[in-house]
Amino acid sequence: MMAKMMVKDIYDLTKTELRQELEELGEKPYRAGQIFSWLHARGAVSFDDMSDISKSLRMKLKERYSMNRLQVMEAQRSSTDGTVKYLFGLHDGSAIEGVFMEYRSWNTACISSQVGCAMGCRFCASGIDGCERNMTAGEMAAEVYGMERDTGKKISNVVIMGSGEPLLNYDSLIRFIVMITDPDGKGISQRNITVSTCGIVPGIDRLAGEKLGREHSQVNLAISLHAATDIKRKKIMPIAEKYSVSEVVAAAQRYYEATHRKVTFEYALIAGQNDTDEDAAELAALLGGKDIHMPVLVNLIPVNPVEGNGYRRPSRQACVNFKNKLENFGINGSIRRELGSDIDGACGQLRRRKRADYSDTGP
Repeated sequence: MMAKMMVKDIYDLTKTELRQELEELGEKPYRAGQIFSWLHARGAVSFDDMSDISKSLRMKLKERYSMNRLQVMEAQRSSTDGTVKYLFGLHDGSAIEGVFMEYRSWNTACISSQVGCAMGCRFCASGIDGCERNMTAGEMAAEVYGMERDTGKKISNVVIMGSGEPLLNYDSLIRFIVMITDPDGKGISQRNITVSTCGIVPGIDRLAGEKLGREHSQVNLAISLHAATDIKRKKIMPIAEKYSVSEVVAAAQRYYEATHRKVTFEYALIAGQNDTDEDAAELAALLGGKDIHMPVLVNLIPVNPVEGNGYRRPSRQACVNFKNKLENFGINGSIRRELGSDIDGACGQLRRRKRADYSDTGP
């Protein structure tokens, strides 16, 4: 008896890979663009939706590929600003979070890149249970498409800032960017994509060298800094044991020099931990030094309390004071607009609460 053919998730194939596989099946190369468009632009949920594809080819596709879509397990909808926080179920029973954010003239999807996270940042709920696995490029894309189907609104911007460290899932990250920017698919501009990292220096340098259809990557970079000194950063972020703040900032400088794309430094303000005048002065000295030759923006994020970590959120006035202090030193600062403040705010909280709910119900 013949062994059963291995079934691939068709969402994981780039258009080039899809063309190669169709050619092996004796199909015309242009069919790849049609199928890719159905998957990534026209919202097909089954092969039968592909009305301009012959029945014989659709049958071949059904035999060789699956269409693994995400299940919306829960959607928390803000009553104030249109933000929607999703808990998505994956085909293997795992769950991840994503957030749809509505702005005046565009919509943004914040997506996860891993199931859980291994970075262990003290203020973040995503890493409490560790990292279960990397997500595939197709799963990352499906987060965007799932939000569009649920909201009925087009997404033009993507930030990879959800659960996980995208630069530790590098190959899938690049495949996702190639897919989501393909003109036969969503066609999102690279300039509307932001990759967030806790400071994986080799990954930053590797991303700076990616061609991605151009001479260099055009995606934006956000670096989670959260402290200006190694001593303080190590207390908040275990990755600081491996890469010093000076190494991380130097990598950001190299990224800017290679790409001329914006680099934002994310800074979670924690009351009594990293929000003093001294902290602001040290941060300004770090990012305004003589070796820094790039525009600098510090995005201040009042920390969302997570049960058990003891961290407190600073007052709004304390955040404003810290921003003003930075600007007095010549460093541009912004305070992140608080979207979805009436729903589970911190990354990973919804997933952890659901896991607890499942545990409580028992077998």
